[in-house]
Amino acid sequence: MLGAGHMGPIIARVAVEAGYQVSIAASGDPEKIALIVQVLAPGAEPLWAGDAVADADLVVLSMPVHRFMSLDPELVADKLVVDTMNYWPPVDGVVTTFDEDGYGSSEIVARRLSRSTIVKTFNHIGYHELDEERQTAGSPLRRALGVAGDDPAAVDTVAEVVEHIGYDTVRLTSLRAGRLLEPGGPVFGVPLQRVEFERALHADSITRGEGIQS
Repeated sequence: MLGAGHMGPIIARVAVEAGYQVSIAASGDPEKIALIVQVLAPGAEPLWAGDAVADADLVVLSMPVHRFMSLDPELVADKLVVDTMNYWPPVDGVVTTFDEDGYGSSEIVARRLSRSTIVKTFNHIGYHELDEERQTAGSPLRRALGVAGDDPAAVDTVAEVVEHIGYDTVRLTSLRAGRLLEPGGPVFGVPLQRVEFERALHADSITRGEGIQS
C-alpha cells in the first residue's frame, strides 16, 4: 500500500481482515505513520516505500494525484499496480498532467508507469463505505465494485481480491472503460448491487462506446 491518507489504511485493514499480508508506506519515515497504522489498520506493517513494494504481489496506489507525480516509476516497474486515485479538480486543484480531455486518470497513470500493469478499482467507493459495507459471498445485500484494466489476467487477479474482501465485481475490459468509474460517472459513489451496477454501466457505455464484461 502506497499512501496512508484516508483510503489507504482502510484498504489495508480490510485486506488484513481478509487474510492478506499487507505493508503500507507513505512518502517518508514509516515511524511517522506507525500510530495511524496501529489504530486504523492493525496487522499491517509500516515500511519504507521501497521495502513495502519489493516483495509485493499487488501494489496499491492511494495518494493524492499531485503526489503521484513525485512517485518514481522505477519503484513499481514490473509490478501489478492497483490505481485507487481520482482526479477531481474541485478537490485537488488543477494538475496539468491529468487535465487532459479524452483520457481517464488511470490511462494517464498507465502512461507514466509504462513498465507496470495497471488495474483500476476502489476509486468509486468512500473509505467508510468500503469498511462498513462488506458482505459475504451470496448475500443479497452485497455491493458491486468495478475493476478495469487492459490485461484480462491482471483484472481477474484484482477482482479475486476485491471479492475476497467482501464485494461482487463487474469487470471492465479496458482502462479506457474505467472512465465510467470516475467522478461524474454513473456508478461513482452510488451503492449498487451487481445487476444494477451492470445496468448503469451499460446505459452509459452505449454513448461512450466502452466495453464491460461480467
